[in-house]
Amino acid sequence: MAARNINQEIIEDLYTEALLLADDARAVFDLKLGADSDGAHDNVRIALSIEGLRTTTRVMHVLAWLLNQRAYMSGELSETQLRRHNSLPEERPADPVNLAALEPETRALIRESEDLHARVARLDRDWRARDAASAPPVQALQGRLAEAFGAR
Repeated sequence: MAARNINQEIIEDLYTEALLLADDARAVFDLKLGADSDGAHDNVRIALSIEGLRTTTRVMHVLAWLLNQRAYMSGELSETQLRRHNSLPEERPADPVNLAALEPETRALIRESEDLHARVARLDRDWRARDAASAPPVQALQGRLAEAFGAR
């Protein structure tokens, strides 16, 4: 149905990109700062910890969404299961204060993860909009109510 309109090649490309980004994030946020810590190092370590958690969580949410799409396309999930269990959580953007403490390469990686999340979020919104438009009236009303009350 509507989910099949998302091109499988796009899903596979995004999945590959997300896997590479997850590996890059693991490497970047592997906290290997020296044991000697002054105030500046502490601030960098805190910023790395916070933004590392946000970035890896963001990428894992994207990967989970993509894995569910792949499972649906291969017949492992029904359309009802996909609709019920495959919503992409809202984005939690990086803190500008933390970003300022990080190296340019780290900031670029964080932005890359935010961009990937935004692209997948657009796919998710488009898929849900098409799905809601084609749903029977009672189901469409239930979907709108669930969305209004945060059940989706």
